[in-house]
Amino acid sequence: MQVRVVDYRAADAAEQFTRSLHETGFGVLVNHPIPQALVEKIYADWLAFFNGEDKHGFAFSKETQDGYFSTAISETAKGATQKDIKEYFHIYPWGRIPERLRADAMRYYEVANGLAAELLSWVERHTPPEIAKSYSEPLSNMIKDSTHTLLRVLRYPPLTGQEPAGSLRAAAHGDINLLTILPAANEPGLQVQDMSGNWVDVPCDFGMLIINIGDMLQEASQGYYPSTQHRVVNPTGEGATKSRVSLPLFLHPRNDVVLSERYTAHSYLEERLRELGVKT
Repeated sequence: MQVRVVDYRAADAAEQFTRSLHETGFGVLVNHPIPQALVEKIYADWLAFFNGEDKHGFAFSKETQDGYFSTAISETAKGATQKDIKEYFHIYPWGRIPERLRADAMRYYEVANGLAAELLSWVERHTPPEIAKSYSEPLSNMIKDSTHTLLRVLRYPPLTGQEPAGSLRAAAHGDINLLTILPAANEPGLQVQDMSGNWVDVPCDFGMLIINIGDMLQEASQGYYPSTQHRVVNPTGEGATKSRVSLPLFLHPRNDVVLSERYTAHSYLEERLRELGVKT
């Protein structure tokens, strides 16, 4: 498996990027328009937030799924038996955000959401006609007026050595949405599973942008774009003493979008949230 590293400014960027998504479920962009200085500031500011006590005043809402999720109620990946070793905060423009962190979070949300929409248009443009005819509507229209695109700020805490056997920072999983946009984290650990079941490190030098297919796009494209399993492994040595901060944006369609004969976007999301154990 070779995840392509594509220069966003290249003349054939859209074609090369979409080919990587089709072949591996992942693509990596360099020279992209997301400001690295903003990403680094968000990492530092939110790490301070997670290290403080204010976070407990933003406990998540089961109904709206916004706010703070502690390590005690973290997700359990589909098929896994242990909770992931992580805490995180869900940001929507309409949701709760600590006021001192709001401006940067919303600036990032706007820039990343705009780029995600552009990348989805690349996928739409380079989808073979025989696959595109299965879409209930153009991909670019699926996200029009959506209020469900989610920015998640993740913190994987330092390891204590007391973690349950077999637990990982993030167990193997596929994302729920259409596309996930992820700036390289401040620490390594992201891996993708190849067709033979082997785990391969995803190129993630600081400043790179990692994009992967979500289960909803896999469903809508009848598997042409694979939602490849990925995970975040536990570090060893000095890395185990450090927090890892990550900033994925999950591009979601409107609730009423028909993904396939089996699912609407809403029914698919509800099923997956129940499987993850964060909604009953």
